[in-house]
Amino acid sequence: MKDIDMDQVIGMTAPGTSQAGGDLVKDTNTEQFMADVIDASAQTPIIVDFWAPWCGPCKQLGPALEKAVREAKGAVHMVKVNIDENQELAAQMRIQSIPAVYAFYQGRPVDGFVGALPESQIKSFVQRLMQAAGGAAGPSPVEQALEQAKAALEAGDTGTASALFGQVLAHDSENAPAAAGLTRCYLQAGDIEMAKQVLDRVPADQAGNADVQAARTALELAEQASAASGASAELAERLRQNSNDHQARYDLAVALYAQGEQETAVDELLELFRRDRNWNDQAARKQLVKLFEALGPTDPLTLSARRRLSSLMFS
Repeated sequence: MKDIDMDQVIGMTAPGTSQAGGDLVKDTNTEQFMADVIDASAQTPIIVDFWAPWCGPCKQLGPALEKAVREAKGAVHMVKVNIDENQELAAQMRIQSIPAVYAFYQGRPVDGFVGALPESQIKSFVQRLMQAAGGAAGPSPVEQALEQAKAALEAGDTGTASALFGQVLAHDSENAPAAAGLTRCYLQAGDIEMAKQVLDRVPADQAGNADVQAARTALELAEQASAASGASAELAERLRQNSNDHQARYDLAVALYAQGEQETAVDELLELFRRDRNWNDQAARKQLVKLFEALGPTDPLTLSARRRLSSLMFS
């Protein structure tokens, strides 16, 4: 797999700064305001957040507003203006209290508010702006890159997938699906340590993302598999001598998964569940659930194994 500079790809952005180059959220100044806001709003609504480092409510509003803008997936963009560094612009815009937020579309202000708002009202503000502009935009370049990266990963082209996921993370260091995808690239390449580094740098508020959770489960399985690798022959012999050696069957399933024999691993876990579903606090069922999460809900093996597990559970 293509080597990636982790500091460059997933370096975290410090508070109060933004990513360079065409991101959904960026900083601007007095000199760039015309290009970044007035001109840019000809095609896409631009939300302007006037803030300052000493402003407490700004620290609450800014991240919430950025989140709503990113969830709009390119339908709106956001520009941040530090009024301490751009006092002339703040005077021109008659900013008397912060946080102050203005929305521009087709070169003119169309909406705005002053002070911090709850998240629900922020979302409504963004939705009104999207509707005024004719609804949501099509897939953004980031979304298109993610789709291409996921397709490449499914096709086994980890080099292309890792490069695309890396580009997305360089553009948006907090993009959870890209971090999860890059994690899977490293896991497919057998580099567990780099996979852990990627996931360790996912922001805490993104830990619940479904892609991140699935990648974390895949990492956990890979770590188990690494410990069990090479033991399948010995474990198979133990089972030949005693077919009710449940620990050996469980460990064999883990070892088989390590060897890429996912279907056989599932078979062994289902057999273990059939023999003793309550063994080791239902370890077989729990391990199967992890495999399903790592494989994905639409994977053919997940679908067939879920049906077989349900059949056993209700038989």
